[in-house]
Amino acid sequence: MSFYTTRPSEYLHTHTGKKNEYGCADFGAALQQIDDNIGGGKVGWLSEVNAMHLRLILSFVISLLFVGAVRAGDFEDGFSAYQRQDFATALAKFRSAAQKGDLSAHLVIAIMYYEGKGVAQDYKEATRWYKLAAQQGDPLAQFNLASMYEKGQGVAQDDKEAIRLYKLAAKQNSNKAQANLGAMYYDGNGVLQDYVRAHMWFSIAASGGDNEGAKNRDTAERKMTAQQVEQARRMARECMNSKFTKCY
Repeated sequence: MSFYTTRPSEYLHTHTGKKNEYGCADFGAALQQIDDNIGGGKVGWLSEVNAMHLRLILSFVISLLFVGAVRAGDFEDGFSAYQRQDFATALAKFRSAAQKGDLSAHLVIAIMYYEGKGVAQDYKEATRWYKLAAQQGDPLAQFNLASMYEKGQGVAQDDKEAIRLYKLAAKQNSNKAQANLGAMYYDGNGVLQDYVRAHMWFSIAASGGDNEGAKNRDTAERKMTAQQVEQARRMARECMNSKFTKCY
């Protein structure tokens, strides 16, 4: 069963789902197009690296459009340093922003530790910063931290904790977290194998445009009865209609 894995630069603090609220339709559309091209295999390996780097830059730009006094200084300086690949300065500025209460800086610092930008790669330190962001309810941090628990990167491997975190992100409409939840139910990792719940989460991910979720839903259907498929569809509708308060 296919999983999404942590690609930190791709999952920077974008909140593209809020683009209408923030009036950033053009940036959001650009980010979505990059995701579609990467996820749909429309770019080669080198192009994917460039596309992900572009996504990183656009992600920072979006976050900078909605900043307070803190970000006008340290966070923006950190972004400028990152652009010129002065990662040590960028990390120092992001740390300063975090100390002044900029919660999004926690996620950026985690990403830099995960990727070894401006500092030796350190999964344990990345985990520490991801936890700070995840505890504040950031779905991208929750997704990346879940992936690290799933793979045992920087923490003891723990499928149950991965599922807990995926659920937190999934209920904030993270399609990739929803797809990964479906895969864990499909394979029985950290939970009893359950094709009905797997189908439910795959369907929810697919409804948000997630191609992997759609493919995995179709795979699950081939192992289910017609009654099970109908039950899964009903559960998916109830989950979405309740704004993720009634998800099984």
